[in-house]
Amino acid sequence: MKFTLNGTERTLDVDGQMPLLWALRDTIGLTGTKFGCGAALCGACTVHVDGAPVRSCQTAMADVEGKNVTTIEGVGTGDVGKVVVAAWRKLDVVQCGYCQSGQIMSAVGLLSENRKPTDEDIDAAMDGNVCRCATYQRIRAAIHEAASNLA
Repeated sequence: MKFTLNGTERTLDVDGQMPLLWALRDTIGLTGTKFGCGAALCGACTVHVDGAPVRSCQTAMADVEGKNVTTIEGVGTGDVGKVVVAAWRKLDVVQCGYCQSGQIMSAVGLLSENRKPTDEDIDAAMDGNVCRCATYQRIRAAIHEAASNLA
């Protein structure tokens, strides 16, 4: 399987049905993308494929062949990613932190498409990203903060 990972071309000798999550974590060793539910319901495993947020636990390696994959380890190198990460830090969003890589990936996906999201836009984009610590208000505030810095 050939694909680009965080800007670097990669070739992996794995089964095409292997979930991207396990290729990232177990084969490549990038552990920032988390396993949460394994059913694409919690958002902890969110990465970008060709710029769009996807759940890596349910994305087969065959589905990313020839595509660009960005993980939490690589998202902070882009303009939107840098601003989102800075807002997360400024507003001290993280509590336990387990869900935050998926939350950030979804927020970057939203702000890459919509630089002035409403609360409803944020709720729709972040739907399915579960935070057991319930930092949803801080997440929303950080997205608004990042959006104001991108404008």
